[in-house]
Amino acid sequence: MDRQKLRVGVLFGGRSCEHQVSLMSARSVMDAIDQHRFEIVPIGITQDGHWVHVADTTGLTDDQPLSAQAGQAVSLSPEPGVQGVRLISTDTLIPLDVVFPLIHGTYGEDGTLQGLLELADIPYVGAGVLGSAVGMDKAMMKALFAHAGLPQAPYRVVLRRDWQNNPHAVQTLCEQALNYPLFIKPANLGSSVGISKVNRGDEFTAAMDQAAQYDRKLIVEQSIENAHEIEISVLGNDQPQVSVPGEIIPCHAFYDYAAKYLAGESKLLIPAPLPESVISRLQDHALRAFQALDGAGLARIDCLVTRSEHEIFLIEANTLPGFTAISMYPKLWAASGLAYTPLIERLIELALERHQEKQHNQTRFLP
Repeated sequence: MDRQKLRVGVLFGGRSCEHQVSLMSARSVMDAIDQHRFEIVPIGITQDGHWVHVADTTGLTDDQPLSAQAGQAVSLSPEPGVQGVRLISTDTLIPLDVVFPLIHGTYGEDGTLQGLLELADIPYVGAGVLGSAVGMDKAMMKALFAHAGLPQAPYRVVLRRDWQNNPHAVQTLCEQALNYPLFIKPANLGSSVGISKVNRGDEFTAAMDQAAQYDRKLIVEQSIENAHEIEISVLGNDQPQVSVPGEIIPCHAFYDYAAKYLAGESKLLIPAPLPESVISRLQDHALRAFQALDGAGLARIDCLVTRSEHEIFLIEANTLPGFTAISMYPKLWAASGLAYTPLIERLIELALERHQEKQHNQTRFLP
């Protein structure tokens, strides 16, 4: 391997319902990265949690999960002196200079993988343990947004156990606090998996049961009707920047998984056709949301803007947004003057900068 290049471990797959989306993101990044500057080490994680070094990524497909037979088994040591993955069959170490995690959802975007990389002392792209964990848990995210004074749609948090033990009481409490239509979603998941729009009371039970398949904590949120669906990309560490906003015109009733990744018929309006004063407010809210979560590297902030009064409601932040060819995050930066390949390079630079800044922290106390 060429040690004149920076060696980037690209992680993909994972134990998540977003496994296939991760494969799409990884393929896009590996195809676009400047291989004159960077050497890619493709590391896949199967849906069963097996780690493999995938030397030949041409076999990665969007419709098939990663197989343990796709490469050689590897392990990543948490010891800081190792800083790489080790081929289990030969005990050969493949050092890594930085990791680009492209594992969306649980066990990749929720702080668990970030904790392992922190222990291993390997620089990595994206938010740290805290920002990743809070960004994944929509209930905690919304609590932080409220503390920061950011506007949100009315919502309630429901535990799966409470729903299963007394569904009638839960539905009654939600209906007393919120007005239909509602969105019901798992608190810890992305890519719109497990989300339903509920227009009437007789649809409530099926939507709650579906969301409860994916998480122990559920969000019941009042829908903001007749609104622009807006997304903004954030890039940076302690001094982040924001992109132009983009508007999504979903091909389905809302921007669900199929509309995002499968149908290919949703429309993206970049930049969003909004007054400059509204765009400025959106960008300010996106920065405040990113900082409220202690974000780093990248995030996509999703908002709603009412068509009549231009009221803004924050929906959520995604600390590891999709990097597919049709993903909003890179498209928004391209429209803001930063193309896909330079964007990847900037994210790697931010990962190294953040890791270097952490080296100033003392880990021993000598009185």
